[in-house]
Amino acid sequence: MNQSSSTLLGHPKGLFLLFGTEMWERFSYYGMRAILVLYLVSTVESGGFGWSNADALSLYGTFTMAVYLTPVLGGWIADNILGQRKSIIIGGLIMAAGHFILGTPQEWLGGSAESAFYIGLTLLCCGNGLFKPNISTLVGDLYEDGDTRRDGAFTIFYMGINIGAFIAPLVIGYVGEKIDWQLGFIFAGVGMLISVAMQLAMAKKYLGDIGVNPSAHGMSTGTDVSAKDRPLTQVERDRVKVIVIMSVISIVFWVGYEQAGGLLNIYAKDFTDRNILGWEMPASWLQAVSALFVVMFAPVFAGLWTKLGDKQPSSPKKFAYSLLLVGVGFLFMVAATMDQGGDLNVKVSVLYLIITYLFLVFGELCISPIGLSLVSKIAPIKFLSLLMGVWFACSAIANKVAGLVGSMIGEGAEQINNAFSIFAGLAVSGFIAGGLVFLMADKLVEWMHGAEDRATVEHSELDQDPV
Repeated sequence: MNQSSSTLLGHPKGLFLLFGTEMWERFSYYGMRAILVLYLVSTVESGGFGWSNADALSLYGTFTMAVYLTPVLGGWIADNILGQRKSIIIGGLIMAAGHFILGTPQEWLGGSAESAFYIGLTLLCCGNGLFKPNISTLVGDLYEDGDTRRDGAFTIFYMGINIGAFIAPLVIGYVGEKIDWQLGFIFAGVGMLISVAMQLAMAKKYLGDIGVNPSAHGMSTGTDVSAKDRPLTQVERDRVKVIVIMSVISIVFWVGYEQAGGLLNIYAKDFTDRNILGWEMPASWLQAVSALFVVMFAPVFAGLWTKLGDKQPSSPKKFAYSLLLVGVGFLFMVAATMDQGGDLNVKVSVLYLIITYLFLVFGELCISPIGLSLVSKIAPIKFLSLLMGVWFACSAIANKVAGLVGSMIGEGAEQINNAFSIFAGLAVSGFIAGGLVFLMADKLVEWMHGAEDRATVEHSELDQDPV
């Protein structure tokens, strides 16, 4: 790997470079996300587009779907053409351009304002496709097979994501809602440039040659057949099945979780009491709550997995816990709608949203960093970034479904009854899916062929006969 051999907190220092790179990229993304729907539904007089809730949430779902779908192609490009490091730099610059286009004042654009808006979103999607799967792949590449620090490393990495996601709504949300929407998007672009600058300045020192060359090139099994051309072994085929199944299962979780930037954002704006001593807190600030909880509890979960070691639940069982937790979380939103009693003028306590976010975060910490770690552990090397892209593609599908579900909120008096049905449906879906995963867990672990056991992963699968 030729990376720096020095460590920090028991991990390679390269982990903390990737931590910072991703933190600033997520600052830009989550800042933009915090104000996107609010910007769309804001009146033209206040600088927005004046869209309906349904139209704004539908676009939100389409956009976030594209954000997570493009990593499938971006992963392939990195594996076969650019390598992870170049992909991250190019993708980051494209995203920065997208933010700055969104930040261009409407009066400068005249009748082209909406077209420019769509161009900006398109650039964000394309840049993210190159950036997102490859930064995650680099984290896994810092560790050898069987290194028990890997799950903890992804949880630390995930904490970096959420430090950026916590700061972003407080800064960009306030600037966008209280000062100027376009200035908020410009702040997001600046955050993206900081992320790229960190990679350019420090990657060579702390990452060495990790991610420089496309992973599908120059690999060899030690024979005259390259790993690129070698058929997959039965073990590898089984592990690919696990990745695909777990990725599909994750859709149920993310459909619920991604209501945070859409329906729950609208609920915070219209139906939540945000007054603090006579001052109304920006609705976007509640987007920071879940990120704050991740920052608080990610070290707890990382420490828990490390302490449990070989006794920790298998990855499939962690997934099951995440689904049950999202179900519990939405029960509190069901209670919130019941508290309104069908009255649009009633604003409920902010505690309903805060408690819901707490359970969503507990679920998140059982699925997202664990999912990234799972892919990096068991994916065949020549398909690593591609399968990381599959993980994000399922998140893409979930985001689109989340937008469609959220758009069912409607307008006017129907909103409260519709919200009750949506929140109840999300809770029930979480409980059913969680139960199914528990029933499947042992078979999924069998197909992993000991990938979570040090002794087994140290045995090379290349000795297996291809099938």
